[in-house]
Amino acid sequence: MPIIVNLDIMLARRKMQLTELSGRVGITMANLSILKQSKGKAIRFSTLEAICRELDCQPGDILEYSPK
Repeated sequence: MPIIVNLDIMLARRKMQLTELSGRVGITMANLSILKQSKGKAIRFSTLEAICRELDCQPGDILEYSPK
């Protein structure tokens, strides 16, 4: 898939666990795990906004396009 999800990198930079992000954002661990593994098919803007708010980052810090 040409879209790479760098959620694990941002979590490491912020020294935050997936469980903590899940609680702060209100998204299940299962859904965040799917997103983290780049297995999701879509993400709502409201979800992306909440993740960016909690990680204090931009959407481009989490999502990356790779044409490979």
